[in-house]
Amino acid sequence: MSFGFQSHSAFEIVAAADAEIGKPSVGVGTLQCNTTFQRNLGIEPTAIDLSRIAPEDLGEALGIPPGLPIHVLTVCPPCTGFSRTNPMNHLRDDKRNSLVRKSAQFAVALNAEIVVMENARELIRGNFHHHFVWFREFLEQNGYNVVGRNYMLSAFGLPQQRERAIVIAARSNLPLFTLDALWDGWAIRPEAITVRRAFSSIDARSSGSDLYPRFADPEVERRLASVPKDGGSWMDLLARPDSGSLLTDAMKRRAAARKFGSHPDVYGRMAWNKPAPTIKRECAHIGNGRYAHPQENRLCTVREMAALQGFPNDFEFYGTAISNMYRHIGDAVPPLVAFQLAHVCHWILTGKRPEIASVILPQTHLRKSDIIRSAQPSLFHANLRSAA
Repeated sequence: MSFGFQSHSAFEIVAAADAEIGKPSVGVGTLQCNTTFQRNLGIEPTAIDLSRIAPEDLGEALGIPPGLPIHVLTVCPPCTGFSRTNPMNHLRDDKRNSLVRKSAQFAVALNAEIVVMENARELIRGNFHHHFVWFREFLEQNGYNVVGRNYMLSAFGLPQQRERAIVIAARSNLPLFTLDALWDGWAIRPEAITVRRAFSSIDARSSGSDLYPRFADPEVERRLASVPKDGGSWMDLLARPDSGSLLTDAMKRRAAARKFGSHPDVYGRMAWNKPAPTIKRECAHIGNGRYAHPQENRLCTVREMAALQGFPNDFEFYGTAISNMYRHIGDAVPPLVAFQLAHVCHWILTGKRPEIASVILPQTHLRKSDIIRSAQPSLFHANLRSAA
């Protein structure tokens, strides 16, 4: 999110915070995302646990000079506790979900003019959407207008099937615009959001162009080599006479019970002429989803995953473990979309609607010629009414 705003000439990042929490088994400070942040944005985030900071103390904790106006506060609380991919989210309310509420308190304490939040779609319509309701009502009581809705981000040029909640709040003396308003009357050509287009845009000299984990087990490589090219799945192996030696025990159990769910994506290949599936934080192994290359018998590289997630070619990834680089990508708000949100915020602050061609983040796969007139009815006015 920060990179998208920093890439807009009107914005400068003055402070950032991230506790760098990886898997529970490895603890705090192991994710190394703050180093990647510093190398690309020139600021080292403060490594603090925001759940332990009082809202009125945040400015001092981040080293923000007293009285410095904060035009935009971007907040991206962990989505793990909301996402439907975690089966426990049907049963318990993760304590990290409370960071959504605290984000509203931080905004008021910093007197931010605009607040932008990104999260899983369940933030707005899931089992624990009451956190979003509290966030919205608290900000409204403190002089903000708030609008939140779910988007399929491929509508804005991301070559990926990624549905996310985007929330924008603005002081009541400001107009409130959305991504719908930005794209009102415009659309993206379907061929621009494919895996083929994303991969064709990669500069071979870019960071991570040749990085991917090699298979430690030859059986995994043999299994993938048997999966049909260009969109194939392990389910295609069921009809093979040697399926017994190719399928894992878990695959055999699911096939016998005819209960597949989302499991067909495991060991699946991406398809050249379709958007990629959702790139998640654990995308460093083909056993975690449809992350295999459409043609070659390997995982997609760090740079290929980054292109699918809307990172520009000049973004550099850092990590002593390649798996951390993949996590940085899967955890990220796509910079391609964040850059568009920066344009929305600049529009709110200045009243000047941006030219649609200006919202394309440089060095990504998108081109100005990919933007076409839309034949779809506008959602612009409906969203403004729901924000009132």
